[in-house]
Amino acid sequence: MAELATIARPYAEALFKASSSDVAGTSAWLEKVAAIAANPELQQFADNPKATAEQVIGVVVGAFGAPLAAPAQNFLAALLENGRFSVLPEIAKQFRALANAKSGSSDAVVYSAFPIDAAALATVSAALEKRFGRKLQVTVQQEPELIGGIRVVVGDEVLDTSVKARLEQMKVALAA
Repeated sequence: MAELATIARPYAEALFKASSSDVAGTSAWLEKVAAIAANPELQQFADNPKATAEQVIGVVVGAFGAPLAAPAQNFLAALLENGRFSVLPEIAKQFRALANAKSGSSDAVVYSAFPIDAAALATVSAALEKRFGRKLQVTVQQEPELIGGIRVVVGDEVLDTSVKARLEQMKVALAA
């Protein structure tokens, strides 16, 4: 949604500038809080005119499992005051993009049919960094329908070495 991205951009940029001394720390709490804020029931509660900002922040802190730092609480309060709590997941996404641009890295999602152990992931990460020519922040998601192999998404680039993709290529070749 372009509208959400447009709304989120100034908040992400302001938070990035304000946290320039501790981007990693801010990114850590922002990712967790954004995951919490993505809950539709919490968004509905935050949109309720009877719910105060303190109540919503209290729910977020309870779900977070630890006290939030003052800057995090202030940021949440500003979002709630301006009716932008539902935009928090998009703000986190744009903040991550700004942090990646600063560090010269990219997010990479590795889709695998089976769980990948730490040693294999390290090997795959090193090969992917060499292939894409930049540092990657790798996350793994399991997708059993791939049958075998992996599919890697880095930004708008896709590297698909899955069995499913190979079967699709053979189907197209045989149908031609």
